[in-house]
Amino acid sequence: MDETDDVADIRWVDFAAFYRETEPRVRRALVAACGVEIGVEAASRAMELGFQRWSDLRLMDNPAGYLYRVGRNAARDRRKALPAVVPEAAERYGFEPALPDALNALTEQQRQAVLLVHGAGETLASAAAMLDISVSTLRNHLSRGLDHLRRRLGVEPARHSINDDPESDR
Repeated sequence: MDETDDVADIRWVDFAAFYRETEPRVRRALVAACGVEIGVEAASRAMELGFQRWSDLRLMDNPAGYLYRVGRNAARDRRKALPAVVPEAAERYGFEPALPDALNALTEQQRQAVLLVHGAGETLASAAAMLDISVSTLRNHLSRGLDHLRRRLGVEPARHSINDDPESDR
């Protein structure tokens, strides 16, 4: 084994740890943006590219956000063919049957914000970083998206809003 093999082993170990931490977040964000089939495929392609460019990627301030954007670009043409939320999922996962249509009626930014924060459990800061937007912009998309969903589904707003505590990260 020579020095080149040692460097390759270190590179793989570093990327493997990054992958375990980052791939689920990138995949959730891309599924929220593009639907399950395309989102999973786009996440896989993005992570493959991430491995190929690991020496540059590991130095970035927001590598997960970069990979999210890579995945969105890879899925751009295909994602228009599928709805973001498949109606059959309502029965399978036991949520409001009108929710998929209501989510599909949101703008892409609103849908991503709602699904990342409320569906995938990302913090506001984490979701904003994934989408490469500020937390205040994410809050706006989230607030508008939730308002639209409430109107469409005929649901009264909760007593506490995400905007009640400006210091809150959730």
